[in-house]
Amino acid sequence: MAKGVNKVFLLGNVGKDPEIRSTAGGTIVASFSLATADRAKDQQGNWQDKTEWHNLVAFNRTAEIIRDYVKKGTQIFVEGKIQTRSWDDKESGQKKYRTEILVNEMSLLGGGPGRGEGAGASASSGGYSRSNTSSFDQRTPAAQPDYADQGITDDDIPF
Repeated sequence: MAKGVNKVFLLGNVGKDPEIRSTAGGTIVASFSLATADRAKDQQGNWQDKTEWHNLVAFNRTAEIIRDYVKKGTQIFVEGKIQTRSWDDKESGQKKYRTEILVNEMSLLGGGPGRGEGAGASASSGGYSRSNTSSFDQRTPAAQPDYADQGITDDDIPF
């Protein structure tokens, strides 16, 4: 039996341009923040948006893709795992902690500079592929099905 699952899926927008660096061993590292949004009704019934910020880190080929294609505002989908690092702060002597998402796979979404609308890219430890993530047929739309009045109103929906 599995001892546990540590898997994260996030879809959001990059908060600022990624920080790219290399380790002493030559491993490329990309660090950046990702904003995800959640929407819920408050006690008065008004919709409220809540933004959650996540710290992400990627290595090797995925970090190279991030370096080349990701900047502030880029919408991405990532799959990874949560990890918490700790270190001793040299100035204060206190132990510091940082919880991050270690990116295993990433997909660029939407259009953007250098990418046409609907063009996307994917990166993982296995490599990089660029694909068209959506296609749009501009011909006459298909006829909509005729649903008879089923007696359901907005008040019947629990959210």
